Amino acid sequence: MQSKKFCSPAKAIFVVFVGFLVVSTLAAQPAQAQKFKVLHRFHGKDGARPVGQLVLDKAGNFYGTTGTGGLGKCELGCGTAFKMNKSGTIVWTHSFHGPNGQNPGGGLLRDSAGNLYGTTVSGGTINNDICSMGCGVAFKLDKTGNKEALLHKFTGIPDGYFPFSLLADGAGGDLYGPASGGANGSGAIFRITETRRESTFYGFGGGADGCFPSAGVTLDSLGDLYGVTLMGGAGFCNSGYGVVFEIDNAGNETVLHTFGGSDGAYPDSVLLFDSEGNLYGTTENGGSSQVCQGGCGTVFELSPQNGSWSETVLYSFCSLSDCADGFVPGNGPLVRDANGNLYGTTETGGAYRNCNGQGCGVAFKLDTAGNETVLHNFTGSRDGASPVAGLAMDSAGNLYGAAVSGGDLRCKSGTNRGCGVVFRITP
Repeated sequence: MQSKKFCSPAKAIFVVFVGFLVVSTLAAQPAQAQKFKVLHRFHGKDGARPVGQLVLDKAGNFYGTTGTGGLGKCELGCGTAFKMNKSGTIVWTHSFHGPNGQNPGGGLLRDSAGNLYGTTVSGGTINNDICSMGCGVAFKLDKTGNKEALLHKFTGIPDGYFPFSLLADGAGGDLYGPASGGANGSGAIFRITETRRESTFYGFGGGADGCFPSAGVTLDSLGDLYGVTLMGGAGFCNSGYGVVFEIDNAGNETVLHTFGGSDGAYPDSVLLFDSEGNLYGTTENGGSSQVCQGGCGTVFELSPQNGSWSETVLYSFCSLSDCADGFVPGNGPLVRDANGNLYGTTETGGAYRNCNGQGCGVAFKLDTAGNETVLHNFTGSRDGASPVAGLAMDSAGNLYGAAVSGGDLRCKSGTNRGCGVVFRITP
């Protein structure tokens, strides 16, 4: 039996943060038309453990972060932000050093002028009671990667800590994202204005409204925020499976769906809107498979219907023998093509058992009928392992992503072999 029991109230933050410091008889086969290519293997000084989703520009360049590596004086490097061209050559690298942030994790937001915005899990202001290595920062980089401006240094209370999140841009240049802690200790959504004023937009109470917001938020055309909490929704934090929420532009929260386990548990992905207003996301656990303790994760859809929302489980992972279809989907938002097919990654599962005796993860396609195709099985070797951040898609339908380990196996990035890769899947 696969073991994937939820182990900590702050697992989504804690597991990644600790990782910074320190593969079937019915296997789904990749479609022959797909072509997988490693574009870049990280070597340490240019970065290690790319955990954030990639963002593309119109010229085919892409931007991302690595949780460790770089030139900073932390034990494994303090992490980097980077620009890479479409051939996989790094154009520039920005290294974090601790006081200016450490361990960037959520990926980057790019504005129309080419400036980049993000968060780091640690660094910045030290609070020995909560975050002895710093509570994290929100930052801005210019388009050259040379000039960094600190937008906010988190202090732990009341503004939160460990902001492992992809930022979202709202009206007037305001930035939004989730953080742990906050005034109630159950997490908060913060807002940073253009004038660098930070405030708590919504503080979670830890009960029916959810607990521990994760991954990031998505905005609709009215400026309302949509996201998920890792836990809560029923009773206290430790007794709930998480919620999907909406927060209007006045800061009022509405719970759109409360997970019960069989329909998903512990949602940990940025949500994706389609043109009809449906939302798509993933959960780390739950679903119909009994192979994993507590379920192996799901892809779900939420549809607005007459003033309420209806949830449908589109796919339950580990539905194939030996979890050849993958399990524990990544925390990046799913991507959707013009035909309605969804694409994403799983952190583990797949055909190769080279990652501590378990699968090294897959990239997958889910069609509109709920049929999954594995586009690539990661081997844990030079092609990478554990693609946690999901995928990005260009206008031609090419898919881009990053795997946090594997690649250059001589590179040390903590407990795993290899410092990670950036890859492309061509349809």
